[in-house]
Amino acid sequence: MASKDFHIVAETGIHARPATLLVQAASKFTSDINLEYKGKSVNLKSIMGVMSLGVGQGADVTISAEGADADDAIAAITETMTKEGLAGE
Repeated sequence: MASKDFHIVAETGIHARPATLLVQAASKFTSDINLEYKGKSVNLKSIMGVMSLGVGQGADVTISAEGADADDAIAAITETMTKEGLAGE
């Protein structure tokens, strides 16, 4: 299992557009990938799940992946977070 913590710096948090990009990045992998925020965990491959968390600016989230390509999945999601200016590490 691989996991990584992120501090959300984007002014709008994880709203529709970045949530879609994260879901698309996660969906390329076979591993189970979860986004955890305030004690709740949702499937990162589910746009509705991600949106339901209402992750705002200043939030601390953890993304975890379990499966054969877990490390690659975390790397790809980290790249998406950084490229979109969503999170600082």
